[in-house]
Amino acid sequence: MAQRRMFSKKIVETDFFMEMSPTAKLLYFYLNMSADDDGFVGNPKTIKLISGATDDDLKILIAKQFIIPFDSGVIVIKDWKIHNYIQKDRYNQTQYLDEKKQLLVEENGTYTKCIQDVSSLDTQVRLGKSKDRLGKSNNNMSDKSDDVIPYSEIISYLNEKTGRSFRTTEAHKRFIKARWNEDYKLDDFKKVVDNKVADWTGKTINGQPAEKYLQPSTLFGTKFDNYLNQTPMRQEQAQPYDDLGLPF
Repeated sequence: MAQRRMFSKKIVETDFFMEMSPTAKLLYFYLNMSADDDGFVGNPKTIKLISGATDDDLKILIAKQFIIPFDSGVIVIKDWKIHNYIQKDRYNQTQYLDEKKQLLVEENGTYTKCIQDVSSLDTQVRLGKSKDRLGKSNNNMSDKSDDVIPYSEIISYLNEKTGRSFRTTEAHKRFIKARWNEDYKLDDFKKVVDNKVADWTGKTINGQPAEKYLQPSTLFGTKFDNYLNQTPMRQEQAQPYDDLGLPF
């Protein structure tokens, strides 16, 4: 493991970062210094004690998405690849391979946790779906060809409504295919985009523009059914959050 670490001013000199308490910021630097070459830390509670930080500081870093937690107790630095570039001849792969398999690397280099693995959809029970529909999805999943899934049309619609320029990458296709295999159709994807564009445009979440969440990994993830069946909120209504500070 490398003994030196770098920090990007794009992350640590933002208002969003500077709004945190001094101990939370210090804990973030300690975690980065203690991380392996893939950005994983296996003993975050010990690092918390060494830095003099508190449980609340650790929770703040999770809520603000500076770190991503795993059920194993391991955490990963979300912006690790933005902070650090390690030459291949000096790079040592992390020992936390199970946790690493749960991550996707976004186009901007940040880690995103893929909560639901497409390859294990048959073991996941999605609320609000009948057993018949769930069974149909599992039985037919391997039979559905990529040729019938309108990846490009879905991404193009998202780009049109958000003014973004997402590409039809393999990472984005995995989210779309997971929902398509649950028997959602093109109109369902468009409705989710319309609902969340209406909800999040012009709003802030944890001090950041809510529009940042208008991306495939959020819209087409495991909360897809909630987004599809929600009633778009009026502008004056408060934005709800889940336990990690992410929008529902």
